[in-house]
Amino acid sequence: MDTNTKFDNIRPYRDSEVRGAIDRLAESEEFFYVFSKLWDGFTKEFFVEQTKNISTIQEFRDLIINPLFKKITDLTTCGITVDGLEYLDKDKSYLFISDHRDIILDSAILNLILASNGYKATENAIGSNLLLAPWIIDFVKLDSCFIIERDIPMKEFKDSSIQRAKYIRDRISTNASSVWIAQREGRTKDGDDRTQISLLKMLNLGGMGDFVENFKELNIVPLAISYEYEPCDLFKTSELYQKRHCEKYVKKPGEDFNSMLYGMTSDKERVHFTIGKPLTIVLDDLAELKSTPERYKALADIIDYRIHSNYKLWPDNYIAHDLLKGTEEHTDKYTEDEKEVFINNMQLKLNKIDGEEDELCEIYLQIYANPVINRANLVKPVYF
Repeated sequence: MDTNTKFDNIRPYRDSEVRGAIDRLAESEEFFYVFSKLWDGFTKEFFVEQTKNISTIQEFRDLIINPLFKKITDLTTCGITVDGLEYLDKDKSYLFISDHRDIILDSAILNLILASNGYKATENAIGSNLLLAPWIIDFVKLDSCFIIERDIPMKEFKDSSIQRAKYIRDRISTNASSVWIAQREGRTKDGDDRTQISLLKMLNLGGMGDFVENFKELNIVPLAISYEYEPCDLFKTSELYQKRHCEKYVKKPGEDFNSMLYGMTSDKERVHFTIGKPLTIVLDDLAELKSTPERYKALADIIDYRIHSNYKLWPDNYIAHDLLKGTEEHTDKYTEDEKEVFINNMQLKLNKIDGEEDELCEIYLQIYANPVINRANLVKPVYF
């Protein structure tokens, strides 16, 4: 029995806590209301019957988590494809650092891919701001999520960052599980995927060696996640527009929850995951840099390069780029029918947002066009 308590405030549930969490979920009307929208026939009776003999996290994953997200992806995508599995060793644990487009599905789909190909599942970072109800806490902790504390006093921030860093390193260095974390705090709203230096600084806090040794120990794997239809593009456009026109953008009550639900239920068409090569060998060259800030910048550039170069560009990305720039540069990448569908889809969504039409259109197009711009501006770091 694991009696280590130093991570209790952020870690997922252990097997010994599974039954209690299931019993609490069975008493939550909101849990069944939400999940009935995601899983046809998901009633209290069904849930109780399915879970009556479950006593481990893995059993809950096999009988509830994976079937749930399989149903969601079957209903809302035209299929999920993946490249790069050959870079992974089934006996090793990795830190997957990816672009972040959907609150729930980025890590959920990764785990579907890993499970269906015989790889160990990841534990997934989730912000405490998203834990909006007790049933959500129970569900995400059963789904092997660990908590990233948000909006805490500055005097507690460093200790929280150290604890988080040590937890991630512990899971990987002991080969207990892989970990998924986004390359930045919160989702990418404008399609311009960039690794935050602050994330890398946090990860380094948990190590006992030098810069290179610390990051080698984490077995970092850059991951590019590409949705043909950007999850929550409607909400993201509205938020970016409001941020331009308000002194301070304040989320409305329930906004995060609506984004989670909409992201799962909205049409995403094709979805592609590209798993990059682990960065272990590349890191040796960073030791030659003169300063630690230079090393952080170099590591962020390497992760960004892998994500930008591995991002699957869909016809919608090229259409948006040409419409935004007023060019026909990429007409060989899409058909006129695809362009018409994209424009009609965009107009239907923008009609739901209050604001100046041309500016809303610019913001929406930027979300889809930025991956094309990043690919065009790609410069291979000298450390490769």
